Amino acid sequence: MDDVITADVAARVRAALRRIPDYPKPGILFQDITPILADAALLRDVIAALAEPFRGCGVTRVLGIEARGFILGAPVALALGAGFVPARKPGKLPWERAREEYELEYGTDALEAHRDACVAGRVLVVDDVLATGGTAAAAGRLVEQLGGELAGYCFLLEIGQLGGRARLAGTCRALVTV
Repeated sequence: MDDVITADVAARVRAALRRIPDYPKPGILFQDITPILADAALLRDVIAALAEPFRGCGVTRVLGIEARGFILGAPVALALGAGFVPARKPGKLPWERAREEYELEYGTDALEAHRDACVAGRVLVVDDVLATGGTAAAAGRLVEQLGGELAGYCFLLEIGQLGGRARLAGTCRALVTV
């Protein structure tokens, strides 16, 4: 996918985003991606644009972060000819799990994946939004804990002023930065 097509997809994403002020709390401008998901042609083009920078990089697995990372990650995995790995909140997976904790504004949270999910593969981490980078960084550490090699990170949207990219090692792509 060339830069002109990617720029067109990014412009269409910007136009489709629904901005909701003061959600989930006052002072937050929530970027709602559901209009993008509802537009089949745009969603198809978004998936192609997210996958393109990682073609030919030997990606064998795509790890999607619960929950919207599942929506984007699974079709990106298909586009790359890779398997899909769900990174879930604690207690949601039925088999042996690896766990990676991370800091939140008020407390901690964690991501889990099955122990055999990424062994000896190149793994791309996919999520909908890059904000502060804590969750994505935890996903990257989880990949390494599972024996995978981190191929990079890819996001539909990056909230640039929050500086999350600085917390991520390696290749990091976002289709749109707001």
